Amino acid sequence: MNDEGTSRGSGTRFPGPAGADSTGEAGESKSKRKPADDPAAQARDVVYRLLAVRARSHSELRQALLRKEIDEEVVDSVLQKFVDAGLVDDASFAEEWVNSRQRYQGLGRKALGFELRRKGVDEQHVEAALANVDAESEEERARELVQRKLSSMRSADHQAKMRRLVGMLARKGYSEGLAYRVVKDEIESADEADPGADLL
Repeated sequence: MNDEGTSRGSGTRFPGPAGADSTGEAGESKSKRKPADDPAAQARDVVYRLLAVRARSHSELRQALLRKEIDEEVVDSVLQKFVDAGLVDDASFAEEWVNSRQRYQGLGRKALGFELRRKGVDEQHVEAALANVDAESEEERARELVQRKLSSMRSADHQAKMRRLVGMLARKGYSEGLAYRVVKDEIESADEADPGADLL
C-alpha cells in the first residue's frame, strides 16, 4: 500500500492537516487512522499547527519534530516537502523576523542577529536580513525608545539617566557608540526643553 502521507501527482503538493481528508481510495480506514499511526502525517500535522501560530525557521521545526520522537529520516523528508512547496523558507523567515522585531521590539542589529542564529538560520540569510536594517532607521528607532523612556525619568539625575538609557539600548542590541550618542543627544534636548527637570 502506498504511504497515505504522500500527495498524489506533484511531490510538492500538500493535503490539508493530517486527518482532514477522510475520503478517497482508502475509504473508511483512512478516516479512522490516527496521526500517531503514520509518522509522516503526524509530522505534517505538527508543522501545520506551528506555522499557523507564526513563521518558523527550518531548524525550529526540525527540533520540534525531533522532540516528538519522530524518526529523523521522516522529519527531514517531510520538511523538505515543505521547503519545496515554499512553505518553509529561511531567507524569508529571517527578513520577516528582522522587520517585525525591529518595528515592535525596537531591537538593534546585534540582538536581531543573535536571535536568528539561535533559531538556526544560516549565516548567509542572517547577513542578508540584517543588511536591510540601514543605519538611519536603526538610529531613528533607538531615539524613539530613548524618548519614550525619558518621559518617565524626570526625577533621575543626569548620570542615572545616561547609565540606564545606554544600558537599555545595549540590551536591545545597539552598539555602544550609537547608544551613547543617541542618549546624550536626547537628554540634552530634553533638558533644553525643560531646564528645571534635573532639579525635581
